[in-house]
Amino acid sequence: MTLVEHLDAAKIEGVLERTKEPSAEVINNIIAKARLKKGLTVEEVGYLVNLKEPEQLKSLFQAARAIKWEIYGERLVFFAPLYISDFCVNDCEYCNFHSRNTALPRQKLSLDEIAKQTEFLINEGHKRILLELGEDDLNNRLDYVVEAIEKIYSVHTTKGNIRRVNVNIAATTVENYCKLKKANIGTYQLFQETYHRATYERLHKGGPKADYERQVTAHTRAYEAGLDDFGLGVLFGLYDWRYEVISLVIHAQGLEETCGVGPHTISVPRFCAADSVSYKPEHPVSDEDFLKLIAILRLAVPYTGMIISTRESPAIRKVAFQIGISQSSAGSVTTTGGYGKAAKSSQFNIHDSRSLKEVLGDVLKDKLIPSFCTACYRLGRTGGRFMELAKPGEIHKFCRPNAILTFAEYLVNYGSDGIKEMGNEVINEYLSQIEDSKIKAETEKRLALIRQGKRDLFF
Repeated sequence: MTLVEHLDAAKIEGVLERTKEPSAEVINNIIAKARLKKGLTVEEVGYLVNLKEPEQLKSLFQAARAIKWEIYGERLVFFAPLYISDFCVNDCEYCNFHSRNTALPRQKLSLDEIAKQTEFLINEGHKRILLELGEDDLNNRLDYVVEAIEKIYSVHTTKGNIRRVNVNIAATTVENYCKLKKANIGTYQLFQETYHRATYERLHKGGPKADYERQVTAHTRAYEAGLDDFGLGVLFGLYDWRYEVISLVIHAQGLEETCGVGPHTISVPRFCAADSVSYKPEHPVSDEDFLKLIAILRLAVPYTGMIISTRESPAIRKVAFQIGISQSSAGSVTTTGGYGKAAKSSQFNIHDSRSLKEVLGDVLKDKLIPSFCTACYRLGRTGGRFMELAKPGEIHKFCRPNAILTFAEYLVNYGSDGIKEMGNEVINEYLSQIEDSKIKAETEKRLALIRQGKRDLFF
């Protein structure tokens, strides 16, 4: 059976119907199974999305927090999006870059402008960029994307450089994915937006993105081209969040079945308003349900990294960091070429406008350690190799020391007095918790080298 057949609406609605009245015993058994970190069946996910009792929700959050900390620990990886073009031929109801928005003065950055935006992000402290642009075969050809990636990697300042570019571009061909592979990208990220076909087709009124199957099969084509590190996502609010969570799990399991690897990341953006967007979400997701779906995904796909963006408020992000999220954007701008400039019309409105440094300060208060690690990409720990380490929780052996080293480098380069004091306290706390004596000794050695001026040390 193909992925598209697995995602049949009648089948998913059938799961929701069969699981709509979960008993306390059923929920408790599912949560107990999830604690083994082996994942869940689609039917079990159906029961969890239908749970309603406060005690059940409390148990769900407790299990999600435990699994998150056992696999990904206290670390929180940070990145920033970089929009390089808002030219787009697609007509998506929820996006400010939609083709009908004739009031938007379209922009496409030159390579020099891309370099300047990259310099800004480096000087803020970022080491990872998520490249963003609209779909337009005339203005945003794949060769332009590759040149942009090469330019980003070429930029060095006194504070360092960008060490990994992840890419969020439209679904494309195997040939084009081969070009992305050669450009040395990290994760290829593409969201289905909504898995409910009728809703998808209604909200995508024109352009190549209107093809549901082209979108949902893109990751398989990327894998054929050698890209074994990919990210899934849904724009929550377009359809029933319960349906979307089940579909995400089906998609993740389908990729494992056909490619041998599941998604490295799952993103959970919620619909946000934008200047020219009149669309109102037909299935708005409450804060409680949003946190619930994060927890459910953490139980259902325990090995995956989970990403939250600045679409969410600081208060929501604070809770989400504890119960499932392992990666986050910070200091984000969703305008083409918008870093260091006055705000212009953006793809969507954000709800966390704090700088990276401000976000890090709050994270440290919660005893989480910021990470700027890119080691897995650069050492080939992607695809099947990443799965081998992430599924049993072994990835944490590398994550903790690499988080310590990359954050120590951040503190030397960018830390003010207040954040340095908090940061070093957190570093020392987690340094003491490294169980492998050899790795601990080597981490201490490398920490000393970083404080003496060495850079880019990792396991």
